[in-house]
Amino acid sequence: MITETTPLDDLVACPQCDTLHVASALPENARAHCQQCGIVLMTSQPAAMARILSLALTAFIMMIAAVSFPFLTLDAGGLHNATSVIDAVLAFNDGYAFPLAVAVAFFIVVIPLIRLSALIYALGPLVREQRPRQGARRAFALAERLRPWSMAEIFIVGVTVALIKVAGLAAVTIGPAFWAFAGVVVITVLKDQLICRYSIWESLDKATA
Repeated sequence: MITETTPLDDLVACPQCDTLHVASALPENARAHCQQCGIVLMTSQPAAMARILSLALTAFIMMIAAVSFPFLTLDAGGLHNATSVIDAVLAFNDGYAFPLAVAVAFFIVVIPLIRLSALIYALGPLVREQRPRQGARRAFALAERLRPWSMAEIFIVGVTVALIKVAGLAAVTIGPAFWAFAGVVVITVLKDQLICRYSIWESLDKATA
């Protein structure tokens, strides 16, 4: 029960409806739900942080592969054209479309890589039960702020719709970068489902103290 003397550090606000709850220790593999809207507020999974770090590292490597390898190949009328993610970004680099090229590059490549890097930087020492690196709290906060702006999944949906329309006009061969991007999307969803933000903040605070 929340009273006027309840310390602010013991309160947890629901990210969905802003209802305040008093934080308490959970038994292993338990979950705490918001009393108002039912969203998961806290989890207690000792191995979750190691899984999150593993998924973040895997997504980072697959993102590098997605940028490095061909995304798709088109064959039409005897013409053969292989396109990568970088080629898709550079397609908008002329004239007034240049800001669009910058936006595409940031939303589908740069921001996801920064977010993954920040998460790896913040959680790496915690998984090894070591003292957090300097700026670990700021790195995790940055990863959280960038979450709505990481739009790799939107890019995949857009490409899939475009492929359906182009399939009748040309022979389309999906390259390894497409599957790498699709893998990044799936891994990111799994990673975000495992993240208990309250537990990570608590771990960072305790390790720093």
